[in-house]
Amino acid sequence: MNAAVAPLTLTKDLLTGMEWNPAQVRELLHLAADVKAHPDRYRGALAGRFLALIFEKPSLRTRVTFEVGISSLGGASVFLDHTESKLGQRESIPDVAKNLERWVQGIVARTFTQESIDALAENACVPVINALSDRYHPCQALSDFFTLEERFGGLRGLKVAYVGDGNNVCHSLLSIGARAGAHLRIATPPGYDSDPAVVSEAKRTARETRGKVEICNSPQEAVAGAQAIYTDVWTSMGQEEELAAREAAFAGYQVNAALFAQAAPDAVFMHCLPAHRGSEVSADVIDSPSSIVFDQAENRLHMQKAILLTLLN
Repeated sequence: MNAAVAPLTLTKDLLTGMEWNPAQVRELLHLAADVKAHPDRYRGALAGRFLALIFEKPSLRTRVTFEVGISSLGGASVFLDHTESKLGQRESIPDVAKNLERWVQGIVARTFTQESIDALAENACVPVINALSDRYHPCQALSDFFTLEERFGGLRGLKVAYVGDGNNVCHSLLSIGARAGAHLRIATPPGYDSDPAVVSEAKRTARETRGKVEICNSPQEAVAGAQAIYTDVWTSMGQEEELAAREAAFAGYQVNAALFAQAAPDAVFMHCLPAHRGSEVSADVIDSPSSIVFDQAENRLHMQKAILLTLLN
């Protein structure tokens, strides 16, 4: 195995991103950069390792990058489609976990609830990676801050604005951004705020890293002078019945050219994708030269590989 690959964390899992302290997040970002710059160094590093992919929701970027990532590192994956039969329906989650730990060296799970992710981790002796739940999307946020570091050369003090729903992606941007020392401004409509416990944890961490976390309801206040403007869909998977109410509540939160013009001159636009042009973002912003959404998507591969190298060794 390559000598550059070494365990970085004190925990075997990636469930929320909060398990890892700022120094460990920094090391993971460095590893992702090295994986991207020197992929041949890591070829075969996970030979003989097998990964189970459990998905209750559809996926493009997450599934492809984990499958390609483990394969390029010499391992293999098994996809378990739970989009029809939810995890825990056919047999209990503890039983699923105790079976899988006998066959594979890691579990990647995209579930409707964080409780399902936690139950897998509690009952499996192999690493469990949260590939998205209703509470967190740590792999996405880690990739996003890796992308921002590439673009701007550093993260400490970088002004990042998030406009939209205080959802799972927002939670992970808060926790990872605080660990990176970024300055985060979050603007959500009243009633769609981020979880206060997540915000409090991010603020505590930001004090340690000299970062900053600010919460408001004004998109203009959040975006003013920001170097990165981030948004996400207004209605996530599983919230379809709330579509009409959410479209009304978020009507003033679209990232369009007028809002984007209030950001810093070198600002970039970010979105975890898939995007709804004409809803949370206008086409002229997401398709502009300032948009780095496909850089984010590409970097999912390099970050997933860094996560696998960290947890499966």
